[in-house]
Amino acid sequence: MEIIRSKKFTASLPWGSLKIANMSGITTKLHWTNEPYRWHVNEGEEVFAVLDGMVEIQYKHDGVVHTDLLNPGDIFYANEGTEHVASPIGEARILVIESEGSI
Repeated sequence: MEIIRSKKFTASLPWGSLKIANMSGITTKLHWTNEPYRWHVNEGEEVFAVLDGMVEIQYKHDGVVHTDLLNPGDIFYANEGTEHVASPIGEARILVIESEGSI
């Protein structure tokens, strides 16, 4: 049992994370960042929930880049094969649920 105060979490490097759980190969992590990630495709599906801050998410669908702004409480679901990149506006805290070992 654990209570995590996400607003208090920071990491020493952008996209640093706190591992919360591994449920039969599906991991849940709390990430802190103040810098963009990089374009990537996860190994499997990903659920990306903004807890604090704002994040610009870009993703490719049928070869076209789409951009959306995620606010606290917003969730981005990337199905398998979705190429995407997340760029925080200032600091952000994000809950990520994905297959163990995914990038």
